[in-house]
Amino acid sequence: MQKKNPINEKEALLKEIEALLSYKPDEKTTINPNYLDYLEIEDLESIKKGLIEKIGILTTEDIEWLEQFKKYD
Repeated sequence: MQKKNPINEKEALLKEIEALLSYKPDEKTTINPNYLDYLEIEDLESIKKGLIEKIGILTTEDIEWLEQFKKYD
């Protein structure tokens, strides 16, 4: 059995979170990958779970809060 690489697992969770944050179909959401240095897998899983629970019920206030995590090039 192959051991999971925590970095790859974190990156995969980050991609899933980015997909969940793409609440505007015409915009692709990206999150600064430097956050991976500070977040544990459990943190990312919790964020993902929270987003899944909120899908469809985002308020303007939620959207504004989520915007702060976007990475702008």
